[in-house]
Amino acid sequence: HCFGCGLGGDVFKYVEQSENIDFREAVELLADKYHIELHYENSGNGPSRENTGSKRTRLLEACEEAQRFFVSQILTKEALPARKLLGGRNFSQADCERFGCGYAPQGWDNLVRHLASKGFTQKEILDAGLARQGQRGIYDYFRGRVTWPIRDSTGRTLGFGARKLYEDDQIAAKYINTPDTQLYRKTQVLYGIDLAKSAIVKKRQVVIVEGYTDVMAMHLAGIDTAIATCGTAFGAEHAKIVRRLIADDSLGAVQLVGPLKVKDQPLSSRIVFTFDGDAAGHKAALHAFGLDSASSP
Repeated sequence: HCFGCGLGGDVFKYVEQSENIDFREAVELLADKYHIELHYENSGNGPSRENTGSKRTRLLEACEEAQRFFVSQILTKEALPARKLLGGRNFSQADCERFGCGYAPQGWDNLVRHLASKGFTQKEILDAGLARQGQRGIYDYFRGRVTWPIRDSTGRTLGFGARKLYEDDQIAAKYINTPDTQLYRKTQVLYGIDLAKSAIVKKRQVVIVEGYTDVMAMHLAGIDTAIATCGTAFGAEHAKIVRRLIADDSLGAVQLVGPLKVKDQPLSSRIVFTFDGDAAGHKAALHAFGLDSASSP
């Protein structure tokens, strides 16, 4: 119990309040921190989240080690195209370090071999979404691309986003993300949430943009509440995360447009969507605004 603010509760409530997360996330955070294996049961209110693969703690450790590996590669000779791409958008080396930009080298198993040397099994590497199974063994999922770590609001690396650099890349998509795993679910992750969380909570405002470099540019321009979805549309699960952070206490849905102040009094919460002006951006914006009437507190 805090005699200053009057709040009280158990350890889970404390983590919920201090990290602005829900009960499930608080349990998972504590279990991961103290290496406690969780078992999920289907309560009938949704799909079961039974753990059938590697332990969450090991997957988190694999992702953190992968992030260290990618960052270590960004200054290599091979990574010059990655540095040129980032530099061409006026991001300095310090900026790239701040946002964790890295480079996944070309080849088939650079990361796999690195993780194996650190004691990770092939199953753990696969379950973390860092490799795929081939006919001759497992191989790196990210190859020859700029990488960005995708973290949860407490700063734990859950997965990665990566941009194409070479024309001969066997994956045609310009951007790819970690496939859904025990840790990473694209409908529940927001890039930059670890960097923006404190500002979002303080200002009760969030700016939703489309991509990783958009988030970087926004933060460097002073818009420290910017976050982005990861290769998918802004959906209902994203809205729940955002509403919790901005402490939206309106009776209806979130306020998407309107003045910042009314009679010099700040509004309770505000979400700003900033998407590209092309067809895809229009579609994403319409989908996001459709949640305005579909969401509930």
